[in-house]
Amino acid sequence: MPPTSTNRLSLTLAFILLNQFPPFTSSLITPSHSQKSRPQNLSIPPFLPPKHRHVPKPLSASLTTPSSPSSSSSTTASTRDDDSNNCSAGDKKTQILAEDDEFTKPEPDRRRYRAIKLANGLTVLLVSDDDTDVEAGSVHVNAGHFNDPEDRAGLAHFHEHMLFLGTEKYPEENDYETFLSKNGGSTNAYTDMEDTNYYFSVAPLNHENDSDEDEDTLQHNGSNNNSTVSSALDGALDRLAQFFIAPLFKEEAVERELRAVDSEYVNAIPQDNWRQYQFMKSLSSPEHPFYKFGCGNYKTLTNGGSLLNNGTTAIPFTQSGGTSPIPSLHDFWNTYYHAGNVQLAVISRASLDNLQKCVETHFSALRPGNSNISTPSPPSIPLTTLFPTEGTRYAAKAFEPSSLGKIHKIIPIVDSRSVKISFLTPPSLDPDMVATRPHRAISHLLGHESPGSLHSLLSDLGLINGLSSGMGVDTSDFALFQVSVSLTPEGMKQVNLVIDLVFQWIRMIKNAWEDGESNVGSSSSSSSPSSLLETYHDELRRMTDVSFRFRESPDPVNFVSGAAEMIGRFPPKNVLDMGSSCGDYDHYVTGVFLERIVPQNAMIQLFDKDFEREEQQDGNAWSEERWYRAKYQSVEMGDEQMTKWERSETIDERLHLPKLNEFIPTDFSIRCDDVDDAEAATTRTDISANGAKDDDKEEGAKNPTPPTLLIDTPKLRLWHKMDRTYRVPKTFIKVQITTPNVYRSPRTMTLNRLYQKVLNDDLNSYVYDASLAGCNYRVACTPTGYSISVTGYSQKLPILLDVLTSRMLSLLSEMKDPTSHPLLLQRFQKASVNLLRETNNFKLDAPYETANYNARVMMEERAWHLSSYIEELERGLDMEECAQVVEECLTGRNRIQALCMGNISPTEAQRVASVVNSHFSASPALFIDETPQFKSHQAPLSTPTIYQDVAHGSSEENNAVEYNLQVGSDATLGYRGVALLELIGYLAYNSAFSQLRTKEQLGYIVSAHVRKTVGGARYLSVVVQSSTTLPIRIEERVENWLANFREELVDIDEERLRQEAAAIVAQLLERDTKLSHEVGRFWGEIASTDIFAGRLRQPVFDRVDRLAKEFTREDDGGITGLKKDIVQFFDEYLRAGAPQRRVVSARVYSKKDGIPKEMTDNVGEKGVLGSWEDVVDLKQFLGCWPVAPYWDDDGVYEIDDVEGMGD
Repeated sequence: MPPTSTNRLSLTLAFILLNQFPPFTSSLITPSHSQKSRPQNLSIPPFLPPKHRHVPKPLSASLTTPSSPSSSSSTTASTRDDDSNNCSAGDKKTQILAEDDEFTKPEPDRRRYRAIKLANGLTVLLVSDDDTDVEAGSVHVNAGHFNDPEDRAGLAHFHEHMLFLGTEKYPEENDYETFLSKNGGSTNAYTDMEDTNYYFSVAPLNHENDSDEDEDTLQHNGSNNNSTVSSALDGALDRLAQFFIAPLFKEEAVERELRAVDSEYVNAIPQDNWRQYQFMKSLSSPEHPFYKFGCGNYKTLTNGGSLLNNGTTAIPFTQSGGTSPIPSLHDFWNTYYHAGNVQLAVISRASLDNLQKCVETHFSALRPGNSNISTPSPPSIPLTTLFPTEGTRYAAKAFEPSSLGKIHKIIPIVDSRSVKISFLTPPSLDPDMVATRPHRAISHLLGHESPGSLHSLLSDLGLINGLSSGMGVDTSDFALFQVSVSLTPEGMKQVNLVIDLVFQWIRMIKNAWEDGESNVGSSSSSSSPSSLLETYHDELRRMTDVSFRFRESPDPVNFVSGAAEMIGRFPPKNVLDMGSSCGDYDHYVTGVFLERIVPQNAMIQLFDKDFEREEQQDGNAWSEERWYRAKYQSVEMGDEQMTKWERSETIDERLHLPKLNEFIPTDFSIRCDDVDDAEAATTRTDISANGAKDDDKEEGAKNPTPPTLLIDTPKLRLWHKMDRTYRVPKTFIKVQITTPNVYRSPRTMTLNRLYQKVLNDDLNSYVYDASLAGCNYRVACTPTGYSISVTGYSQKLPILLDVLTSRMLSLLSEMKDPTSHPLLLQRFQKASVNLLRETNNFKLDAPYETANYNARVMMEERAWHLSSYIEELERGLDMEECAQVVEECLTGRNRIQALCMGNISPTEAQRVASVVNSHFSASPALFIDETPQFKSHQAPLSTPTIYQDVAHGSSEENNAVEYNLQVGSDATLGYRGVALLELIGYLAYNSAFSQLRTKEQLGYIVSAHVRKTVGGARYLSVVVQSSTTLPIRIEERVENWLANFREELVDIDEERLRQEAAAIVAQLLERDTKLSHEVGRFWGEIASTDIFAGRLRQPVFDRVDRLAKEFTREDDGGITGLKKDIVQFFDEYLRAGAPQRRVVSARVYSKKDGIPKEMTDNVGEKGVLGSWEDVVDLKQFLGCWPVAPYWDDDGVYEIDDVEGMGD
């Protein structure tokens, strides 16, 4: 799975319910200590090679959710000079490339755009959004690890790291991140094959009165001429610009950052995605840059140095045989980091003119340069040549013919089986590809899941778990078009049949193209399609056009990161729509592309954990990839086999191409324009006692009107809100069925999970077309019951809801009679095998993830252990029993809560209630005391509780520690306590990262954040994963950091504390600017109350606003009182020897070189647990925290009220 992304701020606008297996909870915004994933681009291919990230610093959930259009439609002040084509605002030499009215935009998008080129050649996209509370910027560099010198593998990646460590103007290593932190923001970067991207966000609290720059920026700039650009954005842009003007590449930072990159590399060695990616690279021509090792490590970056230590002291590369990379860093920067080779994108609330002035001020100092200086000139190509960029940029072709037509068997780390067929094709950015996009319709058909499709047949045969296709690796001179199939054990046994059917399906697609051969000559003068394939292309274009037409604006961070790349690839006016465009169908181009989809032009990779047995029997026949150590064996396909696959003369009669999609919507009417006044009035009833306004939400309002309670019975509570703000023809229906029966035992939880898998597999034949047309569903079992989500275009959504809920119950009837439904029995058996495999693979997670799991199950009162699930699955489960258990959950005693929101009237919401009631309300409602509740234990006082475990992966080189300091629960902390802990956690992140990662180099993954477990228990959590340091030493360094961190809190300047607190407030109060996120926020508040009784079942929709006031209130000494309170809080709960200190530490040891003596020596020591049995034994003596929420207005429990319950 790709890494997740969240922020240091763990406060959210909504609760996240227990919704995964094994069950988990999080703080109100769950901080991640994993590496941040790449922001979502404007267009995402189905496969993305892994990227090299700068630091594992995550973004806030509020910053990683997409943003929506501005509510203002005012025009810009800047105009184009028709004579000079120069801008009338700012620098007279700045050229306007496109003004706002020239951009192709979705209908809801009220942002204003301008594309400019500065005098130095820098291309910039400016975006003004009146409603955004998050401002962001990104610089995209057209150079990546393809540009690494031969003697410094990984230099582009290392160079990206080094730019964050000081510039001439801002020499302090952490100045950039500290500045962003004080302004509610964050930063990250990634290094790709031919690109490097740097991006940041800020969340200014007061946009309207923001003329004063921060003191540091004023000191450097000397004046403030950006009165309408927030000081936060101005300062962030200034600091980012210095990366490209005068970086320092400090000698004293080189050794530390070399070790950071090496640690990042070591972390990736046991990850299958990195192994598969590098293995594919190893098959390419050594003369092509795709062959390169992009991450780099200590040895490659120092050109031969060895990573050595003398005790705890690092031995520098100069003493271990290496040479300094600093000259290479300067050469790389001089060659690629100039205005002609980078692009900038910025989004702000400032006007376009003022934003332009700001950019000109900070980025005009970039050196001008030739954008093609880093690449050789392509050879002269005749204008009639198709795909002119293919294989022309570099000295050699990526894959020689001798590399194609082969089958490669690879042993994965986790228990998995799959086949990937990669075809060498032109790059997607080739002019002929951009104009016609032939791969999109082909990919659409290859991955289709309707009855009669390749996916459907293989699934019915029990051979696959999933199938996908599309562009995988995609560079400037080649691409790999891939078909990836996840196989069942039976599918791997019959992998030749699977591949046969894949090529039969490809033959059917080619036949659909050939149907139009006789019509090509006349197609230009006829409105009818030239072929069946053109019909599918046109259908796909209709769907993508509808999707783009009503697309709400992406969130600022994701947007600028993608736009900075896109502005350098496409005409500025098309930067918004080119990522989703299907282009015009071209029969000839499509045919030439299809000619590449043949086995002679392919590489087939087979992944199977069972290959280990073959390797053990004949190790000499297997090789090991150099960098990530994947074991593999390669064989030729053989001419006879390739000919058979290419011709596919006999096609399985069960295969047939899909029918045209009947779910594509045509009715885009807006309900709030249609309902009469009497009906609309029902949406404005004020049922809450939290002061929320009862009138319609005004565009851009800070506090939108919450949903109203349309139906309130013991069995069903239905909330409704008809959208009047975003005005998109989309509806969201959320249903939560609460029952204590799902998590009654490990067996019932497992049976419900199996039903979920069987249901999702079964529903494809019913709702796949709907999902393609923008109507989506999700059914998930959680420890508290079932959640159902149906979203999409309003016209077709009622059909989808009725089909979904009806099938949920009719499926149960069929599951009770396996004899009459053998296909269903096969699906159940497949689901059982897959769930067992997935559960076993959970044990192979990275050590820090294992530590996270172990810490959770230690502290949660009812948390079935992984081993219990595995035992139930290995014992064997019955489909009839599964149906009976699930039926009891869905139709037995339960309680239902639902929300209908968006483009849906009250009458239509009542119809939704009728559908839900007809299917799930046959039995009486739950009694109040039947409501499932989950609690967390109070950790013992004084003596740390330590759980030791061993990493299961034999190739895992890392140790890990999650060091949790439990401070209480929501009920004991209240608003003030929650706020104080969040502020401490916010400050702790940078402090711990700077000390434990940057200075002490304990490991690449380091984080300090607030954590939450079920029942509202809260912790300050410190996570370290290290390949060089054992857990006890890590814990010692964490304790040392905690002591120093306390001194930082005592000494913190009040003005800085005010800024940090304001940054949290800015993120908390960030407005919903997209319908889906307003829905998510309100549904989170509603669903979080379902485990409570009485008054606590009333959602507190203004909870976040009330919490934000704790950071700025003046009735308790203001900022001075806040500082005093956080120090007192630290001394009460976190300081060594604190009276309420409760430590829960989860240690995970690498066993690569055997079980460490340190681990065995600790067995039997006080507080040290070595097995799950030890944990269960301890839990018998522990009490639990109360589960009441912190927003209980009737008072907060004192800590003494819940003491003595098992310390």
